[in-house]
Amino acid sequence: MTTAHRVQALRKQLDERGLAALWITSPTNRRYLTGFTGSSGYVLVTMDQALLFSDFRYRTQAPEQAPDFAFIEHGPRITDTLAQVAAEQKLDRIGFEHEHMTVAQHRQYEETLGSVQWVPAGGIVEELRMIKDEAELKVMQEAADLADRAFEHICTYLRPGLTEQEVALELELFMRKGGASSASFETIVASGERSALPHGVASDRVLKNGEFVKMDFGAYYQGYCSDITRTVALGQPGERHREIYAIVLEAQLHALEEIKPGMTGREADALTRDIIKRYGYSDYFGHGTGHGLGLDIHEAPRLSVGSDTVLKPGMTVTVEPGIYLPEFGGVRIEDDIVITETGCRRLTQSSKELRMIG
Repeated sequence: MTTAHRVQALRKQLDERGLAALWITSPTNRRYLTGFTGSSGYVLVTMDQALLFSDFRYRTQAPEQAPDFAFIEHGPRITDTLAQVAAEQKLDRIGFEHEHMTVAQHRQYEETLGSVQWVPAGGIVEELRMIKDEAELKVMQEAADLADRAFEHICTYLRPGLTEQEVALELELFMRKGGASSASFETIVASGERSALPHGVASDRVLKNGEFVKMDFGAYYQGYCSDITRTVALGQPGERHREIYAIVLEAQLHALEEIKPGMTGREADALTRDIIKRYGYSDYFGHGTGHGLGLDIHEAPRLSVGSDTVLKPGMTVTVEPGIYLPEFGGVRIEDDIVITETGCRRLTQSSKELRMIG
């Protein structure tokens, strides 16, 4: 889907909501609609115009990356430039992304564009972003492939005596060398009792034999994110380690087998949660089964007990059940998938059998 097609899809949504224009301040939504990757910019979409505003630094880059948009170089205050455009276009009612504007910013817009009515209209572009096109899925597959290669590499690197921070650095270096702009998020490496921390970012704790090492990481590649979690054992795991690993694996595999379009996020979440509950560990699985990902590491839809969003082909989500036992350790197993016409397809392909290293 070209940026022109995305603008047309947006205009259809605006028409259904009775909006003549949408002011876009989210950097991610700006990139999605325009293709512009600069650090600063705003977008105004009306029924007959698509405008990209940025400053003098992007005089060349913006028109090159966003040929479907007219480029407007704004002055020191974007509100002054927008006021001029709104007057020229006779815009008296503009939708805005209320989740991406502070109270202070909103006040400034109201003061500068006094004749304009500002209508909260967040979530419209995010709704379009939920369905990935083939070009997006191609990039996301490449990002997932890079994360898979990073996992295989780190398994040859892991050993007792390393710190969690050293492991995280090695993962990130490998992904950067493989073409990633950065990690998708702050890399999680949590070992031993710290593996019970769902978001235990890497610390200076030293890895030891006989314990779990949980690694949650991803590659930010050509603007898109991958997100994978694998839990491995250094040396021989104990009986309890094997027990909770087997339960999480069963839950995750069941979800991958049964998830399909037409389900709600709540129903998809139950695929893993019900299994973990059956084994008596429901109190130790406190987060959702998964989340959408794409240009952002966390985006719609959610696979959680509170989600009524209906899954559709083209949506990309994670499936990541876990069990976290305080003062002992925890397991999470996570894959990225795309919803298909009949079920799902995995983007991440790394082995999930319990790997014992050393």
